[in-house]
Amino acid sequence: MNTTTQMSDSALVSLYISGNENAFEQLVNRHKNKVFTTIVLIVKDTYTAEDLMQDAFIKAIHTMKSGRYNEEGKFSSWICRIAHNLAIDFFRKEKRSPMITLEDGSNVFNTLAFAADSAESLQIKEDTCVRLRELIQTLPQTQREVLMMRHYADMSFQEIADATGVSINTALGRMRYALINLRKKMLNGNIAYDKNIYSE
Repeated sequence: MNTTTQMSDSALVSLYISGNENAFEQLVNRHKNKVFTTIVLIVKDTYTAEDLMQDAFIKAIHTMKSGRYNEEGKFSSWICRIAHNLAIDFFRKEKRSPMITLEDGSNVFNTLAFAADSAESLQIKEDTCVRLRELIQTLPQTQREVLMMRHYADMSFQEIADATGVSINTALGRMRYALINLRKKMLNGNIAYDKNIYSE
């Protein structure tokens, strides 16, 4: 019988760092379902989630092999945090145009009259999208995450709460402050927006 199956995560990590490859296999088997769920809740695509899950474990390998693994936290929380960050990074790198919407379906471009056949108007809209993405990146991390999960990944607030390990009220609060801060940044940058969305 394989004795590593009965060991704690901490013991398995120590064994793996010492050179026991089977110890890491046990860690993967224990936590892969939770890691996959963490990612798929955000990216909403099983193929992408599988790729990012592999990336998460590869990153864990590099961290442990380099001696940078911190024993203070639980391995399961640590690997899920890596997975969560990779999923968020996935959307950060995607060249998607954010459509910041509220519950009534209105979006940030509602008050902008872009002609469908005008190249100039389309360029203005694209430039605004790029600037909006840049402004989103300047938000505090917790606010940025909930905004990206809500509007890039189309997650419900309950899903966001589950994925980030907070209450639904906390998730809602972070979203509110993210929109308030984004509105202020857009005002300061003279970027057109729908005032109905960003009113406090």
